[in-house]
Amino acid sequence: MKFIICLALILAVAEYERALYVPVVSEKFDGRITNGKDAAPNQFPYQVGLLLTTASRTSWCGGSLIGKNWVLTGAHCTETANFVQVYLGAIVRTSPAVSYNISKSDIIVYPGWIKKTTKNDISLIRIPTVNYTAAIQPVALPKIASSYPTYNGESVIASGWGRTSDTSTSAASKLQYATMTVISNAQCKKSYEGISASNICTATTGGISTCSGDSGGPLVLASSKVLVGVTSFSSNEGCSLGYPAAFTRLTSYLDWIEQETGISA
Repeated sequence: MKFIICLALILAVAEYERALYVPVVSEKFDGRITNGKDAAPNQFPYQVGLLLTTASRTSWCGGSLIGKNWVLTGAHCTETANFVQVYLGAIVRTSPAVSYNISKSDIIVYPGWIKKTTKNDISLIRIPTVNYTAAIQPVALPKIASSYPTYNGESVIASGWGRTSDTSTSAASKLQYATMTVISNAQCKKSYEGISASNICTATTGGISTCSGDSGGPLVLASSKVLVGVTSFSSNEGCSLGYPAAFTRLTSYLDWIEQETGISA
């Protein structure tokens, strides 16, 4: 009898965690920005589009250009990818200024990535050297320091080509963006029990949400356009129901990024 009760409790806890920690892209890697706005040409020159090919399907994610040879994105986007088509300098999703076909050997998934809890959801993609233009520029990274701000209360911007509502069935054609406010991890933890110091969360007031933005895509400070987050997960209940959106907190990974790419602020 004790064994049956314990098993029931374990299954209940697992189901609870599954409901809270489904990556926003679920099984399709198709994050969404709800109630966003159309981006203007060159407004987000660091925005990257990623068409990923696995053994069984293709899928879509976002990313951030951080240097002439490097794109930053989410581990849940790239962990099973065999090939990635990288789109740079696009406003219309299918019309990039530059594109590269990248193989699995040029994908670096953070070694501490844990799929079950979406912990350490970050990865790098090495690309051929790109020439910077008005439409293609790297995003600024935070400076490596002994301590970092929480960014609580800061205005931040996420961008991507994901679906624009919970009921839409296809990705957006034109790049979208949404402005939100960072909330404390303590507040975010009320919705997602496993939130840690390596996460950063935003409120989704008025149905304005990334719902992972475009999964793996950028979250930047509105004031300085410094990259502070990588779109990771949110509630599987829906994008516009008021649950926080959660991101990988970039300041937790600056040393790793510098070690792999040589890039630092």
